[in-house]
Amino acid sequence: MFGIADYGAFVVAIIIFLAIPGPGNLALLTATGKGGMRAGMAATLGVIAGDQVLLWMAVAGVSALLVTYPAAFVTVQWLGAIYLVWLGAKLLGTKMGDAPVLELKPHHYMRQALVITLFNPKAIVFYMAFFPLFVNPAVHQGLVTFAAMAATIAVLTFAYGLVLVLLAHFLAARIRGSAVATFALNKTAGLLLIVFGLKLALSK
Repeated sequence: MFGIADYGAFVVAIIIFLAIPGPGNLALLTATGKGGMRAGMAATLGVIAGDQVLLWMAVAGVSALLVTYPAAFVTVQWLGAIYLVWLGAKLLGTKMGDAPVLELKPHHYMRQALVITLFNPKAIVFYMAFFPLFVNPAVHQGLVTFAAMAATIAVLTFAYGLVLVLLAHFLAARIRGSAVATFALNKTAGLLLIVFGLKLALSK
């Protein structure tokens, strides 16, 4: 289909990739817990937009540039790490009853999720290594094949985000009124973001 080798396996692989815990999933959960379903879906759109930018950068060969010039790759790693650690530190610094660190406006969550996704340089390398596995040279249609892959990833990410947001919203509705629960969620989210940031900075 569109030059994609084993489209079914491609879909399964993307779903598995989406289910792996990471900054994107955390952004969706945090946004939903703080701003409800609109914020969660806005964050989902931010993740989709970020993924589309990264995968097309990978298609264009940017990942090869980053690998060829380690200094550029390390710089992007550190920028991403600094942002995640800074955001995590802000969440850890909240006190009981404080206003949320993040605005509850959906467009803010979309922008934040977009930035978090873009500052994950390993995703570029992932897409560059992942795409060739599902390209059939005999029937490859160039841009059409990559566009079909990009569209599939976008649709699956939206569906996954919708399910995740619905689940998070159902749980958040029970604890949103609890200052203790909100305080605990902020601390947990902050710690996870710092861990993600440090892991990104220390990885090679």
